[in-house]
Amino acid sequence: MLYEKFLTETLRGGAQIASEMFGKVSGHLKDDQTLVTEADLAVGKFIISEIEKVYPSHNIINEETGVIDKQSEYTWVIDPIDGTANFAVGVPFYGVMLGLLKGAESVAGGFAIPHFNDIYFAEKGQGAFCNGQRMALSDHSDFSAMSIAYGIDRFGGGRELVLRQARYLGEMAQQFQTVRSSGSVYDVACLVKGSYGAVLFNSGKIWDYVADHVVIEESGCVVTDLNGKPMDFSDPLEKAGKKQIYTCCGGMPSVHKKLQEIIHNEK
Repeated sequence: MLYEKFLTETLRGGAQIASEMFGKVSGHLKDDQTLVTEADLAVGKFIISEIEKVYPSHNIINEETGVIDKQSEYTWVIDPIDGTANFAVGVPFYGVMLGLLKGAESVAGGFAIPHFNDIYFAEKGQGAFCNGQRMALSDHSDFSAMSIAYGIDRFGGGRELVLRQARYLGEMAQQFQTVRSSGSVYDVACLVKGSYGAVLFNSGKIWDYVADHVVIEESGCVVTDLNGKPMDFSDPLEKAGKKQIYTCCGGMPSVHKKLQEIIHNEK
C-alpha cells in the first residue's frame, strides 16, 4: 500500500503530541463559535511539517490554518483534534485525523484515537485496518439490539432544520436499542469495529469527513450524506475556504438503508 507507512506514523506522532497536552490546555472560541486549543495548533503544525517533507508538491487543508495550494491533483486534509470540545474539558473521546484526496476522491485516510492507543487506516481498494489488523464487518438487521451514533449540531442550519433532524432522532430511538454521540471520530471507530451499526452527523466541514470516509467504505459500510447522496469532495480547496457544510450517514448496508427510509419518511 502506498500511504500506509506515512499515514500511520504521522498519526502516531500527532497522537503523541495530543496525549502529552491532554488535560493541560483549555480552549477558546473562534469566530465561527467552535473551540480551538494549543494542542490543535501543535498537532496541525506537526502534520503539515511531515507532509511537506514527504509530499512537498501536494496541497494541504488544515482546519486551523487553512489552505496551502500547490496546484496539485492531491490534497491532504487535516483535522488535528476532532472533538476539541471534549479534549478541552478533559473528556478523552477525541481523535487525530488525516486523509488524502486525489481530485474529488478519498483514496487514503486514517485517524488515531489516542486514549485507546488505536490507529485506523484505509486505502482505496485495500481494506481497512486497526493497529495493523484488517477489519471486516458483518451486516446485521436486528436493529432492536443495535446502537447507533447521531450528532445534532446547530451550526449550518436554522431552527426548522434542527427540529426536523430531532424528529429523525426520535424515530431512530424507536427503531434501535440506543442512540448515542461522542461528538467525535470516536463514533466512527465504534462503527468500523462493529460496536455501532451507524454514525450520522448533521453538520461538519471537509476536514471532518475525508479521513474517515475511506475507512468507513473499506470496512464494508455504506457512506453518503444525510440524504443518501454521494459525498461530494470536488473543489476541496474552494469549499474548505468557504467552510462549506457537509453531512454524513455511514453504516452497515442494512442499517444505512433503514436510516434513509426514516429520514425520507420524516421529511
